[in-house]
Amino acid sequence: MPALLLASSSPYRRELLERLQLPFTWQSPSIDETRQEGEAAIDLVKRLAAEKARALATNHTDHLIIGSDQVAVLSDGQILGKPHDLPRAQQQLRAASGSSVTFLTGLALLNTHNSNCQVDCIAFTVHFRPLSDERILRYLQREQPFDCAGSFKSEGLGISLFRSTEGEDATSLIGLPLIRLVDMLLNEGVEIP
Repeated sequence: MPALLLASSSPYRRELLERLQLPFTWQSPSIDETRQEGEAAIDLVKRLAAEKARALATNHTDHLIIGSDQVAVLSDGQILGKPHDLPRAQQQLRAASGSSVTFLTGLALLNTHNSNCQVDCIAFTVHFRPLSDERILRYLQREQPFDCAGSFKSEGLGISLFRSTEGEDATSLIGLPLIRLVDMLLNEGVEIP
């Protein structure tokens, strides 16, 4: 099996990838993540996932490189990224309150030996409970999910903000859709388990 490299510094993605019990290393790619003018959210995450994988290809021959990127999209089409601070996180959760947010996770697997690059986007929708400003603030102060698109951690206390969820792969909500990744790895001849 070619060496497996995760093109991400995300501890959440590393934790997910560890579930597959495959040896891997990780490295943060350096790319410009700016949305292009008129670019649809689905195209954005697919492009960025592939760019993250390709950014590390030069120094990692004979590798399978995993790239992933995620955005949250409100029902009105507004794209939410990582909030980075409390006021922006409050704004994001107010906008999601009583509404639905679709998380689009772009996934790429680049085989640097033959330049084959598989790219996909996996959607997962979260239906939020109505959230008061007080509840939002309590949650944000406790969990501080400022590095998470949509301003919550579904693997933690953030689950208490949901009314329901829908989608084929709950791991996509955390940022690395393992079900689709396994399909891609199998296509490259990786045996799991």
